[in-house]
Amino acid sequence: MNAQSRPQVGFDEVVLGRRSIRGYKPDPVPKAVIREILEIAMRAPSSLNTQPWNFYVVAGKPLDRIRAGNTERNLAGVPASREFRSHGEYAGVHRERQIEIAKQLFAAMGIDRHDKEARLDWVLRGFRQFDAPVSIVITYDRSIHGGDVAPFDCGAVVNALVNAAWSRGLGCVINSQGIMQSPVVREHAGIAEDQVIMICVAMGYPDDDFPANPVVSRRKSVDEAAVFVGFDDGD
Repeated sequence: MNAQSRPQVGFDEVVLGRRSIRGYKPDPVPKAVIREILEIAMRAPSSLNTQPWNFYVVAGKPLDRIRAGNTERNLAGVPASREFRSHGEYAGVHRERQIEIAKQLFAAMGIDRHDKEARLDWVLRGFRQFDAPVSIVITYDRSIHGGDVAPFDCGAVVNALVNAAWSRGLGCVINSQGIMQSPVVREHAGIAEDQVIMICVAMGYPDDDFPANPVVSRRKSVDEAAVFVGFDDGD
């Protein structure tokens, strides 16, 4: 079912139904649909209405060149050059959640823990932005670089983007592997020097036959995440 024929769904259905898509049909995504998704996403809140985000929507041969350059440089051992701060290795419960979703994905794909070739192929898919027909590179203005507010605002717009896409029959995966080699992305996407590359979102029509696509990550409960202060016990 394409975006035009997909029945309208409510907000809760979109948020609860959305999942990361890692296998795509080769069908092109109409530019008009992407514009509509961006218009909705850009209603996301931002600090003092600064709206720091910009979007470089890449497809076709320029995206193929980004895939190739990103993959070749990573395989050659060129150090990663993401332009946003990385947290380094996860530990504790965060590492446990990372391992849990990896196990789910590998089980769905039939990748054994000792199958180095299959595991490498999975990593390469990430470098290629999972072969999606569209990549949206989210940037923010360099003039406000150095604080945490602009990246926070970009997170809000990306969340709105992936949900708006899902409501129109499109799948996405937020993908930092695809921008590990930022000079390649900057060159072939034509990203201006006054922009900081934040993240990219792979987008396309989900391939229903791709084994990893049905995988849904387990989320921690409200009781695990929330502390209620000032409420009566009976509330």
